[in-house]
Amino acid sequence: MPAKLMGWFLLGLIRLLTGAQARWYGCPPKAEQRIYFANHQSHADLLMMWAALPEELRGITRPIAAKDYWTSSPFKKWVTTAVFNAVYVEREKKGDEDPLQPLIDALAQGDSIIIFPEGTRGNADEPMPFKAGLYNLATKFPNVVLVPAWINNVQRVMPKGEVVPVPILCSVTFGAPVKLDAEEERRAFLDRARLAIMALREI
Repeated sequence: MPAKLMGWFLLGLIRLLTGAQARWYGCPPKAEQRIYFANHQSHADLLMMWAALPEELRGITRPIAAKDYWTSSPFKKWVTTAVFNAVYVEREKKGDEDPLQPLIDALAQGDSIIIFPEGTRGNADEPMPFKAGLYNLATKFPNVVLVPAWINNVQRVMPKGEVVPVPILCSVTFGAPVKLDAEEERRAFLDRARLAIMALREI
């Protein structure tokens, strides 16, 4: 019950601060296994994507969370575990560990996930080049639907280095699914996926 109450509180707070408008232009919200991939400019991106999904999808969709940041305090760890059911990932590779393994495990058990293919937050108008993770996951799970999303304005709510949010109208635009073509090279696919996100800025 505490986790559910906190979820309602955070949902209300996010909607108060941002409006949390969800715009489904390329596909409808649907309870199928998906990888949502989006641009990344703020730690609030995780919250914004979570809040933009309908309630029935929030329960089956797990956002990626940087382990070092989101477990740095007991409260952050509790929220990301109990409320968001987040998948923790290491931002720095440790030894022979595959940093994608937590995401592979989540997908293997049927969860949908939210990822940020840039791998770290940017502060430019355009997303940075995508890292290989999205391609590797698409290769391992060809039947999982890949849905691009553009998060607008959230970096102004919680700029990098700031701790006090500022109310700004924000939105998440979901686009048409992207599919990895047979024999498509990694960089060609990643560039195409990045362009699919950027195209949503104009909608």
